[in-house]
Amino acid sequence: MKTGKLDVFYNEKHVGTLAEMKDKRIAFEYSDTWLNDGFSISPFSLPLEKKVFVPKGYTFGGLFGVFSDSLPDAWGRLLLDRLLKNNDINPDNISELDRLAIIGDSGMGALCYRPSIKLKNEFHEEYDLDLDTISDSCKDILKSKTSDNLDYLYKYGGSSGGARPKVSINYEGDEWLIKFPSHIDDEDIGYMEYEYNECAEKCGIRVAKHRLFDSLKCKGYFGSKRFDRLSTSKGDKRYHMLTASAILEADYRAPCLDYNDLIKLTRILSIDNKKEVENIFRLMCFNVFAHNRDDHAKNFTYIYYEDKDIWLMSPAYDLTYSSTYYGEHTTSVNGNGINPSIEDMIKVAEKNGLNKRKADVIIDEVSHKVKEMLDNYTKI
Repeated sequence: MKTGKLDVFYNEKHVGTLAEMKDKRIAFEYSDTWLNDGFSISPFSLPLEKKVFVPKGYTFGGLFGVFSDSLPDAWGRLLLDRLLKNNDINPDNISELDRLAIIGDSGMGALCYRPSIKLKNEFHEEYDLDLDTISDSCKDILKSKTSDNLDYLYKYGGSSGGARPKVSINYEGDEWLIKFPSHIDDEDIGYMEYEYNECAEKCGIRVAKHRLFDSLKCKGYFGSKRFDRLSTSKGDKRYHMLTASAILEADYRAPCLDYNDLIKLTRILSIDNKKEVENIFRLMCFNVFAHNRDDHAKNFTYIYYEDKDIWLMSPAYDLTYSSTYYGEHTTSVNGNGINPSIEDMIKVAEKNGLNKRKADVIIDEVSHKVKEMLDNYTKI
């Protein structure tokens, strides 16, 4: 298996071509038709110009961040590696370009890659599983055990981002992502994430439509409607989106952002939209008060709206109680990641043109609603 070149498409329009260089970096060039009628798919790294773009380094395995965003993270990568081994392919011998070819049309967001590579498996369309069985199979995979349901898990969850097990299903005509506990999670982590999303919505933060899916083993599995897909009478529409990590070509696996940086980025992309800035500020306050410290650069996403030629923040996601191995917020608050204070939040507001009185109201509102949520949760 060796993919030398790949064509990139957006809603069946040819965007450009990817090609692997001798030093394993992967260059990109826009097509002439896209230069005439398209948009910059990565506003800082890939301006709409006639040239061959080459990544400066290997932060994303030699890819630009925009293309790396199409690849699965920990869970999806684990599934793909297991499936490759089942196909007698050593995962260490395939390139990032090969992985994009395997993803093909199934990645998150709107970009697709051709020609695609199809792996052999035993999956049949009539094969279906209940959510509790899927959850058990996910735990087996994470415990390095084999699973008879590997093909199913890969088909419905192999292209998804994030570290926790998940599958994408059609529910009431829309695509939804359903998460499952890892082998080290509390069995009711889905219920906790549901409560966090409910609280965030009460705090005025945009979140995706969400619900708990029934289980006989726990309080339910957390599910959210995919915001990169929209079902219409004319068919499914796919939205182009980028994580902050991809836009800034920044390694999300290490602390690389401050909320000051994130608000500045939001102001640039949204053309200084005050509502967008306020939404990020509310999210920052929520993450601090709710102890969501795994707020890394891939947990903030921007969606491109072609009709308005503007990037706006996606609904917030991965909202739950979380820590990091170094005990700090991955995105610091005015330089403080250990234990950000209200003073730090106020300084972020001041540095980014938010009215202090408004900032005080938001901080007070969010802190009270989060406290109420946490108090109720501990009583259950």
